[in-house]
Amino acid sequence: MTPSAELPAAEGAAPGSSHTAKWYGLLHDCRRLAATATPFQISGRLTRINGLVMEATGLKLSLGSGARIAIPGGGAPLEAEVVGFSGDKLFMMPSGDVYGLAPGAEVFPVEPVVQPPVAGERAEPRRRASDRAKQVPVGDALLGRVVDSNGRALDALGAIDTLEQRPLHSRPANPLARAPIVHSLDVGIRAINALLTVGRGQRLGLFAGSGVGKSVLLGMMARYTAAEVIVVGLIGERGREVKEFIENILGPEGLARSVVVAAPADTSPLMRLQGAAYATAVAEHFRDEGRHVLLIMDSLTRFAMAQREIALAIGEPPVTRGYPPSVFARLPQLVERAGNGAEGGGSITAFYTVLTEGDDQQDPIADSARAILDGHIVLSRALSDQGHYPAIDIEASISRAMVALIKPTHFELVRELKHLYSRYQRSRDLISVGAYSPGSDADLDRAVSFQPRIEQFLQQPMGEREDFDEAVRKLHQLFDRPL
Repeated sequence: MTPSAELPAAEGAAPGSSHTAKWYGLLHDCRRLAATATPFQISGRLTRINGLVMEATGLKLSLGSGARIAIPGGGAPLEAEVVGFSGDKLFMMPSGDVYGLAPGAEVFPVEPVVQPPVAGERAEPRRRASDRAKQVPVGDALLGRVVDSNGRALDALGAIDTLEQRPLHSRPANPLARAPIVHSLDVGIRAINALLTVGRGQRLGLFAGSGVGKSVLLGMMARYTAAEVIVVGLIGERGREVKEFIENILGPEGLARSVVVAAPADTSPLMRLQGAAYATAVAEHFRDEGRHVLLIMDSLTRFAMAQREIALAIGEPPVTRGYPPSVFARLPQLVERAGNGAEGGGSITAFYTVLTEGDDQQDPIADSARAILDGHIVLSRALSDQGHYPAIDIEASISRAMVALIKPTHFELVRELKHLYSRYQRSRDLISVGAYSPGSDADLDRAVSFQPRIEQFLQQPMGEREDFDEAVRKLHQLFDRPL
């Protein structure tokens, strides 16, 4: 733009006069100051911290929006998320500790994410309808890496080099758009493959108390499952167990095709919630690319406890054993994100561990999880104490998709094995004290004769893999039936 077009000469001033030069000098100064000026930012003020909840005024942000709180005296700002509001007050949950915050600290909204242009589109940045939702990094660069709830590297392999992002929370899928569960998934565990057959896209719960071998069983499935990508969410576990799971249980072979999202017990409840959502978002990304994903979430109970901490902190009333209603609303929202995609696309087969306090199967979280999952595998402390591994209680476990995945002859053998196993367990005490007299009950006699073979069939060394076809063959061999 020419000078004469930008700023016409003042009335009565000749072109090139000192009066015109003065105006252009002022304009130059204004442009220089505008280029170096700090952009105007809307901010609010921190007014209260009560336990886990912070209150702020002066901002209007939607639920789930991010915010940054300036630390007086400098330092990295504290990240937080809006979890509720009342009138002109915002309730926020910090992602870290709140040490160093003072009354009146400035609160700034996190700017919405602008997606980069796709190749072939015009170079102007595109804003999507999901821009108001938090975006998280995804992509192949995460394979073999251990990250936190924000996608930042926890290992010593450097920063995550990916430009791909997706919303942390996705919209519910149309249930009629999902492909049905028609293909079995080989998990490498004999008892599960043969008696609790898992379908590709199925969601199952692994119900267990503490110390009965659930982490080792999850590690075996991570190493042996016939899935292209494995996503592991370690939510609310002890920090020591994170490293042990990765190095000793998952191993280099399992980690190479895995993404591990770790949100240990010492992180804030907000980060534990976000860790579960992030692991699911990563699995959704690979599923949308047409890949078959195994999602392992350890544990769903810690996710529920994190939601309970947040809900109680913002004043939600407890209803069932201290759990507020929002906990039971959040569980299906998380679980329903897994499963099959569209016909011919990818899938997410998910295993969620559920901690049963005191081995109580009627725990409210366990009871709710059973209702929303496609099956449950129960680990027995009694079997674990006997050295029976994996300590799967065949009587109490079920796979709801199994009937559609196996042949009728296979299903009949499963029913027969469960019947004999149950018949023996009901009379176990009588047999152990010598009160059982052989020949008095033909059905029990048969159960007793099969018991050693059934126990041998159900046990499997930790370092041994057994594929689906071999497990079915051994089941037929146990009953001397042809394939």
